[in-house]
Amino acid sequence: MRAIVCGAGIAGLAVANRLAALGHDVIVVERTPSPRTQGYMIDFFGPGYDAIEAMGLLPALKDVGYHVVEAVLVDDHGRRRAGMNLRQFAEGALVSVMRPDLERVLRSTLPAGVDLRYGAGVENVTPLDDGVRIELDDGSSVDAELLIGADGIHSTVRRLVFGPESSYLRHLGFHTAAYTFDAPDIHAAVNGRFVLTDTIGSQFGFYGLRDGRVASFAVHRTADPSPPAEPREAIRASYSELGWVVPEALELCPSPEEIYYDQVAQIVMPTWSKGRVVLLGDAAYAVSLLAGQGASLGIAGAYVLAECLRRAESIEAALTEYEQLWRPEVEAKQRVGRSAARWFLPASNLQLVGRRVALHLLRLPLLNRLAPTAVTGKPITLIQMLHPAGS
Repeated sequence: MRAIVCGAGIAGLAVANRLAALGHDVIVVERTPSPRTQGYMIDFFGPGYDAIEAMGLLPALKDVGYHVVEAVLVDDHGRRRAGMNLRQFAEGALVSVMRPDLERVLRSTLPAGVDLRYGAGVENVTPLDDGVRIELDDGSSVDAELLIGADGIHSTVRRLVFGPESSYLRHLGFHTAAYTFDAPDIHAAVNGRFVLTDTIGSQFGFYGLRDGRVASFAVHRTADPSPPAEPREAIRASYSELGWVVPEALELCPSPEEIYYDQVAQIVMPTWSKGRVVLLGDAAYAVSLLAGQGASLGIAGAYVLAECLRRAESIEAALTEYEQLWRPEVEAKQRVGRSAARWFLPASNLQLVGRRVALHLLRLPLLNRLAPTAVTGKPITLIQMLHPAGS
C-alpha cells in the first residue's frame, strides 16, 4: 500500500514510522519549510508510552527526556503553596520531554524508504476509484491508496475533505503559549521541578532544560478564540500582573516565530474517515492540554491505525476498525478535558483555595491511589492488547 501522510508532527511521524516498518510505501508532506522548534514540555505517559515501547523507540525517547518528579505552585514571592508528584497522576511509567525533541526522535528513526517532504502544502484532495490524489502548492500531484490527515488541530485535510474548522472545533475558554529563553536565575529557582504560579485567571510555569535554558508554559482565560495579531505583545499584556520571576520571563519573550501560541480547544467529529481519507491525532480528536496526553493519544492512535491496516482485509475495513477501537478511548479523554476546565486554572479566590486543598488531600495514602483516574481518566490498555509483552 502507498500512503500519503499530511503533517510531520508527532502523530504524522509516528504513523509514517509504523507503516514503513510494516512494509508500506509512505510519503510525508509538511507545509512548513523545516521541522518546528517551538513547543512545550510534555509529561508523556499512557498509551503513547506503550506504543513507543512497542515500536522499539523507548531508549531513544529516554535519552532526550527529563526526570521531573514534582510540580509546585508558588505565590508572587516564589513561596510554595502546594505541590504534586507528577508520577502520581500518570498511567504507569512517565518521561517528561520537550515536544520538539519527541518529534526529532520520531523523525530520526524513520525507515530509510520514507519520503519526507518539507515545504509541501496540500492545496486540493481528489477521490479516485481506488485511492486519492493530492495537489501540492508547488503544482505537483501525488496519488496513493490512502491519505492520512495528521496535520493538527487546524488541519488542512480536514477542511478540504470534511468541511470548515468551525463545524468541529470546540473552544474551551483559554489561550496557551510556550517559548524558551536564557535566564540563569530562573533556571536555578526551578531546580529540576515544574514550577507554576498559583494565580487566578492566568498562570505561568517553568522547566529548567539541560542546556541551561528555561522552557516556559503559559495559559490564560479568554472567551475569544481568535489568535492575536502580535503574540509577543499579547503574552506580555495577558500575564503582566503576575509576580515572582514572570516579569523577567516576559521581558525575555522572543520573536513571534519562536513562540508557540494557540487557543485551547477540542476537535469533535461524527466520523474520522471519508472514502480513502482518514484523520489522526489532533486533526481528528484533539483533547486539549486540559486533558493532557495529546501527544500520547496521537502516537497511540497512529499505532492502532497501522495495526488495523496490517490485519484488515481491506483499507475500508481497517478504517472502520480503527474508529471502533479508538473512538471510545479518546472520547473518554475529551470528557476529562472538558471537566478539567473547571479546575485547571482557577477563576476565583475560592477556586484557588479549593485547588490547593484538593492537591493536599490527594497526597493522603487512601486518596492518592485514586488520583490518576480522577485527573486523567480511566487507563487505556488497548496498545498492550494489540502488542502483548514479548511479542
